[in-house]
Formats: sequence, structure tokens, C-alpha cells
Amino acid sequence: MKLLEVDGLAKYFETPSGIVHSVDGVSFIVEKGETLGLVGESGCGKTTTGRTIIRLYEPTRGKIIFDGQDITSLDAAQMLPFRKRMQMIFQDPYASLNPRMTVGDIVREPMIIHGIPKDEHHDRVTHLLRLVGLNSEQAGRYPHEFSGGQRQRIGIARALAVEPELIICDEPISALDVSIQAQIVNMLEDLQHELGLTYIFIAHDLSMVRHISTRVAVMYLGRIVELAPSDELYTNPKHPYTVSLLSSIPLPDPDKADSVKHIALQGEIPSAVNPPSGCTFHTRCPKARPECSSISTILQDTGNGHLCACPFM
Repeated sequence: MKLLEVDGLAKYFETPSGIVHSVDGVSFIVEKGETLGLVGESGCGKTTTGRTIIRLYEPTRGKIIFDGQDITSLDAAQMLPFRKRMQMIFQDPYASLNPRMTVGDIVREPMIIHGIPKDEHHDRVTHLLRLVGLNSEQAGRYPHEFSGGQRQRIGIARALAVEPELIICDEPISALDVSIQAQIVNMLEDLQHELGLTYIFIAHDLSMVRHISTRVAVMYLGRIVELAPSDELYTNPKHPYTVSLLSSIPLPDPDKADSVKHIALQGEIPSAVNPPSGCTFHTRCPKARPECSSISTILQDTGNGHLCACPFM
């Protein structure tokens, strides 16, 4: 069952050097209970897409439809019930928690905003802290008294405080030690199964995205260039950009690593102020043709739910 539909979503920012096309016509559907991975190089528009969906940024154009309701143009008061149903886990567990608030107050704050009865707060805070692997005695402590992994657990507890249906995970493990990353991802999976959550999981760690995601969308310069079920994308990539990304994943087996051909992209990512015409990837694509500078790059269904924006795959 469809929970979220994003149709032609765009977000532009005005800067002194021009208009930045951060997100430029992104479309996808998220089904209830699934995890959609959103991957790509730094600066490709992943985080902006997530923040625009949840209306932390106002969209430039396009539609955001949540559970059948168009929320694209709702004002703050109209958005409040939907904000209760959509929450976000932020990338930096050091910057996303108020250092002047106790952990209990941080987790309690969304309950106050969304009108949850005060007599429920204490029990709910205690339950949420235990749910993410902390204990109720830590509710009176401040963020600086916790490690990075523990702070991210606090951020997850805060996101769960109002019982949301959709959580946008904005690179929730990238700022953590490698030893802690798997713990957080496994906990997110357990919470999804226990609470029936739906995730958009934004990351650049392709191995971790494969582990947690039902489907994966690959972004390049503000656009989705490929979208497919997780196993299908990793075993049968079609877009040259996806092929290049997957070839860069390090393999623990030296024999297998030696057999993989690494595809190094030429040049730098073009400026989002003045993106290339046609296929925006053609300036770096090892298979580019002259017509790539003028063709339309609409996602096309190649079968098995596999969408690709390259007509020459």
C-alpha cells in the first residue's frame, strides 16, 4: 500500500553565484513498511530531497502526497498533523540535540508540541529510552555526557516519540564509528519490524544501504538516474553511474577484489548552478555519445520494477 508519492519534486536555492538546482524533478513512491535507500555522491541532493519531503524546505515545484493527501502547499497549522506522522533522524548526533536540554526533555518535546497528555510523558520517555538501548536513569543527563552512538539513539527515541509512520533517516550512521554503525542499523531494522515503520534511508555507504533497503534509488546532480529492488540493483546495475559507484565498493576477499574492474569517473561533478544539458552525467560518462547532451533522461521501466534513465543501457 502506497504511503508516500513524490512527483516531479524540485528544490532550487538562490545564491550570489546563481540558482542552485539542488533537487531537479525527482519522482518515486514509497510503500508502507518498506525501506527506500537513497544513495549518491556528496552534494547530489539526497539530504535536500529528504528535508523537502518533510517540508523543512519549501519545494520549488512538484507534489508531495502523503497517504493520499497532497501536503505540498499546506501551511504550518495544516502540516502539524502530518509532521506527527513523518519524523526525521538527522546526520550529526552532536549538532542535532540541544545541549541545554536533558535527554528526557529532548524526547519529551515532540509530545508537548503534538498535544500528547502530560500524564503519559514520563512512562513514554522511559519506554522509548529502553526501546533504543538506553535506561530511564539517563533521562536526567545532558547530551555531552553521551558517546556519538548513544546520542544517535537519543535522536531515534525523539523521532519515535509521537509514533510516526514514516521516518527519514538522513545518513544516521555516517558520523559514527564503524563499530557502532552496524548496531544502529540493526536497531533500526528491529524497530521497523516491531513498530511497522517505513523508512527513507539516505546514505553514501552502498554496502549498508543494500543491507537495510527494500529498494534503492541512485541520485546524480539532483536527479534519480536508477531505481530498483535492492538485490536487482546490486546484481544487475544498468546506468553507467550506478555501475561506477558499485565498482568502488571495497571487497574483503582479495581474490574477488582483484577480479573486479574499478571504473574511475573522469572530471569533477558539474556545478548545480549550471548543470549540463540533456543527461547531466554525460560529461563524465565512459559510454557517452554525442546525442547524450540533448536527450531526455526520463526513468524508463526495464522490467522487474527496475527503472533507469539511460536510453543506451
